[in-house]
Amino acid sequence: MKTPYRNIYSILKLNRLIVLTVVVCTLLSSTFSLWMAFTTNKNALNSAFAINTDGSIIPLKLVSQKENFAVEALAHLEQFHNYFYNIDASNYERNLKKALWLGNSSVDNLYRQKKADGVYNRLLQYSLVQKVLRIDTELNEADGKYSFTTTTIFEINRGTITDTYELISTGNLIMVDRNFPNNPHGLLITDYFENTLKKIQNENRKK
Repeated sequence: MKTPYRNIYSILKLNRLIVLTVVVCTLLSSTFSLWMAFTTNKNALNSAFAINTDGSIIPLKLVSQKENFAVEALAHLEQFHNYFYNIDASNYERNLKKALWLGNSSVDNLYRQKKADGVYNRLLQYSLVQKVLRIDTELNEADGKYSFTTTTIFEINRGTITDTYELISTGNLIMVDRNFPNNPHGLLITDYFENTLKKIQNENRKK
């Protein structure tokens, strides 16, 4: 006499095998999908795309964040020193207003001190022209914080006399929200300080 439940056990075993197979396939599929999503996201963060003139897509590799920061920082500091020290009677108010957007209260305090000392009054009174000749900046990083030392060479034209000076200034940089056109690089100068200012011999006097 045949056992009436043999077929039921066989069917249950087959069902269990099917369920296990489906579960394993689902896990493998989910794992593969997560890996693909992670890889795609990582590639997207490191790449940008541009549209060529013929409509094709051109992948563009972005530079590393540190390299990008260095470029932005040097451009920011050059812009600031040009605005703050490249001044004359016709543009000093406009340039200084732009410079104040690039630094915090340390820059504003220096501006107010120079104004109280009569620096800008003498600029107007004697029609002085202060022209930046060269800006050299050294960036330093420590524990994720950036500091700088900038050497600015500028000359002051007093009509018949032109004197050349070397200014060494220091400070720190922090990241802020970009504000175009006032602060296009999204950086802010803090703890700004004019360390040394010395008069250097003019090339005309060396000859």
